[in-house]
Amino acid sequence: MTALTPQLLARLAALGMLGVIVQTAAISQLPIAGANADLSPLLVMAVGLLCGSLAGGVFGFGVGLFADVVSLQTLGVSSLVLLGVGYGAGRLREARDPEGTLVPLAVGAAATLAFGIGFALVQFLLGVDAPVSWALIRQLLATLVLNTLLALPLYALVRRWLHAAMPDDPRRRRRRAYTTGGLSPLSRGPEAHR
Repeated sequence: MTALTPQLLARLAALGMLGVIVQTAAISQLPIAGANADLSPLLVMAVGLLCGSLAGGVFGFGVGLFADVVSLQTLGVSSLVLLGVGYGAGRLREARDPEGTLVPLAVGAAATLAFGIGFALVQFLLGVDAPVSWALIRQLLATLVLNTLLALPLYALVRRWLHAAMPDDPRRRRRRAYTTGGLSPLSRGPEAHR
């Protein structure tokens, strides 16, 4: 788990506000293939993968609440779903510590799918009358494809934005040292054990 320093918290707050504003002002106005990309689950996924479950959950809640306020939706629906998305991405980081280059791609697709289905489910449970049709499923699939294509570049931007504020993770340093042969007792020759 990454320590939440004041500098990291300030960068996360700026990232969340900027992401929601860009999503509302620009991205939601550009339909591609009948759907719009949704940056919110991708931002939350990136923060969860980079900072852990606590930061991912809190960031997801904050981004969801700000998105609900800006778009005049029912307060708390996006917050609840994005809290789960951020926590899940953070738990993946803490439990498995994935380091593949395509991990953000797969987790971004899963986060988008979880957000779309979770949002529709919570709206249904709240009694909001929304027609469930093939058009909704087609739009969800188109958004899934768009977000999957955007997951890798957005993850790289978030990592670059947060890199200066993140303290070093001792687990990653230790793993890197073993791969370079720096700390492993087996990397020394037999004469070093005498």
